[in-house]
Amino acid sequence: MDRAEDRQGERGEEPAVAGRGAAEPTTSGSQKTGRADRADSLDFSTYTVFFQVLAKTSQPATQSHSSISGTSSNMAGGDSDWDSLDALDDFTDSGSDFEVTMKASKRKKQALPKPLPPKRPRRKTASRVTSSPSSSPIPAPPDPSLQKQQLSRGTSRRASPRPVTRLNEGNQGISAEDIYDAVRSGKSAMVTVVDEWLDSYKRSREAGLLVLINFIVQSCGCKGVVSREMLDSMENAEIISTLTKEFNEDSVNYPLCTPGPQLKRFKAGLCEFARVLVRSCQNSLIYDEYLFPSLLALLTGLSDSQVRAFRHTSTLLAMKLMTGLVEVAVIVSVQLQTTQRRHNMENSKGKHDRASDRLEELQATISELQENREELSSMMNATFRGVFVHRYRDQLPEIRAACIEEMGMWVKMDPEDFLSDGCLKYLGWTLHDKQSPVRLQCVRALQGLFQEKEFIGRLELFTSRFKERMLSMVLDKDPDVAVEVVNLLLLIQQRTEEGLREEECGHIYPLVYASHRGLASAAGVFLYNKLKTVITSDNQENDKSDNGSFFQILISFYIQSEFHEHGAYLVDSLWGVAGSELRDWETMTALLLQEAGLMYEEEGALIELMMCAVRQAAQATPPVGRTQGKKILSMKDKKIQEQDRRRITTHFIPLLPQLLAKYSADAKMVTLLLKAPLYFDLEMYNSAQWLEKHLDLLLSQICGIVEKHTEATVLEACAHLASTLCSDFYTFSSRAHLAFSQLLDSLTECFSTYLSDLLQGTADDDDTYSAATALKRIAALSSAKDPTGWKLFDSCLELLKNKMESRDLDKELMVSALRCAAFHLMWAKVNVVNSAPNEVELKRLKKEVQSFCRICQTCLSLNQTEIRDQAFELLCDLMLLYSVSSVRSEPALQTLIHLPSQSLRAELAAFLLDYVFTDNEDDELNGEDEEMKITVLQRKRNQLAGYCKMVIYGVLDLTAATDIFKHYDKFFKDFGDIIKETVSKSKLINPVQSAKTICLTLKQLFSEMLTEDLSRQDLGEIRDLAKRLAMSFGIDLHRIRKPLVALHTDGIRFAFRDPQEGEEQHPNVAFLEILSEFSFKLLQQDRTQLAAFLKSECPSAALSWTSVRLYQRSLEGRSTSKPREQGEGGDAISSHDTPVAKRKRTTAQGSVSSTARGSWLDSSSIHSSLPTPALTSTALRQRAAQQASRQPRAAESDVGSGLTELESEEEFSSGFQMRKVKATRHRQSSSDQSGRTLDQQDLNSHLTLLSLIEDESAEREEAEIENYESASDGESAYTLPSTRHTSASVLDELFD
Repeated sequence: MDRAEDRQGERGEEPAVAGRGAAEPTTSGSQKTGRADRADSLDFSTYTVFFQVLAKTSQPATQSHSSISGTSSNMAGGDSDWDSLDALDDFTDSGSDFEVTMKASKRKKQALPKPLPPKRPRRKTASRVTSSPSSSPIPAPPDPSLQKQQLSRGTSRRASPRPVTRLNEGNQGISAEDIYDAVRSGKSAMVTVVDEWLDSYKRSREAGLLVLINFIVQSCGCKGVVSREMLDSMENAEIISTLTKEFNEDSVNYPLCTPGPQLKRFKAGLCEFARVLVRSCQNSLIYDEYLFPSLLALLTGLSDSQVRAFRHTSTLLAMKLMTGLVEVAVIVSVQLQTTQRRHNMENSKGKHDRASDRLEELQATISELQENREELSSMMNATFRGVFVHRYRDQLPEIRAACIEEMGMWVKMDPEDFLSDGCLKYLGWTLHDKQSPVRLQCVRALQGLFQEKEFIGRLELFTSRFKERMLSMVLDKDPDVAVEVVNLLLLIQQRTEEGLREEECGHIYPLVYASHRGLASAAGVFLYNKLKTVITSDNQENDKSDNGSFFQILISFYIQSEFHEHGAYLVDSLWGVAGSELRDWETMTALLLQEAGLMYEEEGALIELMMCAVRQAAQATPPVGRTQGKKILSMKDKKIQEQDRRRITTHFIPLLPQLLAKYSADAKMVTLLLKAPLYFDLEMYNSAQWLEKHLDLLLSQICGIVEKHTEATVLEACAHLASTLCSDFYTFSSRAHLAFSQLLDSLTECFSTYLSDLLQGTADDDDTYSAATALKRIAALSSAKDPTGWKLFDSCLELLKNKMESRDLDKELMVSALRCAAFHLMWAKVNVVNSAPNEVELKRLKKEVQSFCRICQTCLSLNQTEIRDQAFELLCDLMLLYSVSSVRSEPALQTLIHLPSQSLRAELAAFLLDYVFTDNEDDELNGEDEEMKITVLQRKRNQLAGYCKMVIYGVLDLTAATDIFKHYDKFFKDFGDIIKETVSKSKLINPVQSAKTICLTLKQLFSEMLTEDLSRQDLGEIRDLAKRLAMSFGIDLHRIRKPLVALHTDGIRFAFRDPQEGEEQHPNVAFLEILSEFSFKLLQQDRTQLAAFLKSECPSAALSWTSVRLYQRSLEGRSTSKPREQGEGGDAISSHDTPVAKRKRTTAQGSVSSTARGSWLDSSSIHSSLPTPALTSTALRQRAAQQASRQPRAAESDVGSGLTELESEEEFSSGFQMRKVKATRHRQSSSDQSGRTLDQQDLNSHLTLLSLIEDESAEREEAEIENYESASDGESAYTLPSTRHTSASVLDELFD
């Protein structure tokens, strides 16, 4: 079947694609169907006359050209060629390697004729041939069966008789090695190299051609050499066959595929050599009927070789030579037209005014130019039919890309000959290529065509036929291809009369939200041009009204797009093309402040877009998810950034209080507007006295907003701004301190008013609500300002105790009281570090910490979710803040160290098992939407990170990590990145202890499995966990030797421990199957050592047991894939006294057993030198942190088969994809917890932009793209950018 398809390819026919539409008709015998019939019926008569005359004129030389030209398939077949595209537009080269088997048959040797004299102009021939300058150089073919006589299949290499004279031995010229070195180095002037070779060729053209042939052979990476005898006595096929046998196959590399910068340099040099060669020969040697026909004949034969190096190099050279020939043909055509006009003008003169000698001279020039044009057409046709038609669908994508790239140049340079449906169809077919580099070259070629206005009319049929395919390619898996496709569609929209319909533009609009910045920017340019077109049609006159109309249309687009959380990405997409409009703060604020202006929804959209534009201008960085590493701003960019900041500050300082006053009642709008001062150059408040009053107005508005709102997002924004304004960096900070102190005074007084009634239980609902809201506002401000001066800790603690005793659990009141008390303790720690407190103050502070921790520990067992979660997060923070590592540099503060009690450790571990490592099918989530589930997951990730930090920073023993590690595999998609980083950090602290903790984790799970049920399926799950944990050890086997040996040693001892009373012999021997998952990381010497240790620990009778044999085999080989055989005899399992696994809601005494830890784990907390981390729940967000309101998230797909574990912990920081998702859209609301460091973190769920296009046709087009993508391309790269941090920054904030 493959050979049949190859033969079909040799005949110039397209292979039918199985299962994709109707098959292309083929030719058999004398019956021809489809394109073959149409090809024969096309304009062939002109070229028949041409070849007959050419044959009479130049005998053997032109016979070769005639043979080549007369056997080719039709290239310029007119509109009828499109009829066959229905089966071929979905062209793909899968199923055929398009490798042409070299013919073994030899041609009959021809006697070497005598040398011919130098070529003279054949004027008689030219006078008998009527050749229009616009006629195509690619003639139509006769019967395709004649293509077996093509030049590359055995046609004589000697295009014209070659004299047998040889070079004199002493005549030295440039060698093939010299040319190769010059091309490879790229340092020599190519014109000089070509001139030297031309001098050699003029002395002896056979010797010169031999040098050029050996240069081509050497450029292919072949060590063989073509001798003079081979050139004289062998045909091309025989020479190529000989070179193939001599080809060095020790390496798959050849010059055109050598990795590194050398490839680019060599390829550029080779292309430059071909270009300069044609230009240097364009006036003489190109028509000598020897050099170029012989050279192209050899390249045609090499392009059919099975050796990839020959095929690739010769195709590239042939295509570049063809480009040079096309360029020369265009010049000749222009000269011919000019000369013909002169001749006509001279001939139109009267008989007495006419100069006969001038006419004869012009006629001779015309005849010579016609002859030259015909020779060029013959060579172009031979190259097109012999090389391009076969190699544009070669198996190697680099070859296909080279062919298509040059085709685009031919069409653009010589539209008269190549801008036809017969040539454009190759570009249309290649749009479906499986490899992205080929598609990229095809799209770029089409861009060059659509840029020419005079081509548009002749491209109408092509555009209508392939527009649907181009629209579907905006979702190409290669972002570079998609970017160029969007640019191509913009050209079609601008240049063609019909352009794109609105529903077709709908394919491109959603791409402004893509995570790939290049694609989003291209879509932004497309959208901007569309918006400008609409504005122009409205006949707006001045710039201001233009900008006003621009914002109104942009707001309408933003609202209709239904991605209201991603304004920053829309602004970033438009920033490059619409930067001046988006910096028009005057127009935006004028639209907002006018009375009868925008509607409510439009005002909200404009405020969001305005604040996104302010951020983009002030920070000069793209939003989260579109950054490619750290970009260092140039001096010019920094200057523009400073200018923008000053303009923003100058404009918004007087207007911001007015905007806050107008929208003070709207929580969402106020939250956005409160971000504006964060991007100000705040020092400008001190630059003029009149600006100070605006500062007072701003402070007054902030205080009023705090007193008016209770939403967490608003209070958090106020606290963030208050923290900035109160910074000691600014001279006006005292005024800000005064304003917020007065605000705290009034809030504290309000709370104190209701405190006594709350403690006595006499407060009504209104009093409770007032006290709760006051305390909530105090807690929010406490994150930005030290609240210790108001001495609220005792009141809050007394209130908490009272509510706990009375079981009157008011959620809002107790959460606020917990936060206020916790902030008091945190600020107190800061104060004692910055001062010199006495021992009494330290003891009092430690007593307060102990009291508060007891209250929080009690809250962990409450049924109120909000109270319980807040208590857990605050405990994690305070344990870190008052840990041993936090006061290591302050010996005087050792009194403040507060270690968690055994009961508290048990409660914290039980909290994880009960409320974090649970499925989402909880009763509280039944019936909830996906948005709520995402919020819950975010909270769980926050809580798990807090617990992990306590393990890493020595608050908890490293053995406490077993409660985390055992859930690594089962909850990988939700918490995999956090657990992986914890494993990595534990290895940095103590590699051996970390490895033993991993072993302890597996032992606990194995023991739990034996206790509950005898299940091989459970053993398989434990082995899966072991596989994932084994991957965390990295790839440096020497560095992990000691930890791995310790892990295996512990595992072997556990498997063969002495049975206790009532147990069967060796109940844990099946644990060796789990242990075998770590064997592939062992060095050979350690394998031998462990094998000996196994024999010493294992009874002789147990050596034949299945589990033991499996473990022994794992020590012998390096495979990670081991059969899971059913245990026999020796792996009988029973209950035992083994390490005890954590159970949910255990008591303090039984939760952590000393026997579970083993003798090697009896040490205290592991001390690390890592600095104290950021707090989990209460630390104020940094100024540079991004505020995230919502994030779209898609339903999760099966992650088990779609994720692969990174092989070393170092790889994780470069980025970690946590889950694949389906194409559905959801939005995530922000968390209610103010200051939570994980509020802004990325769940790393990716949403493909296929979900942006809701109509069925878009889904159908996307499916077509999938069919043409190779498996290596992976999933679609177009995702909605997350408004939260990436996973790398998640872990930076969690663990640094």
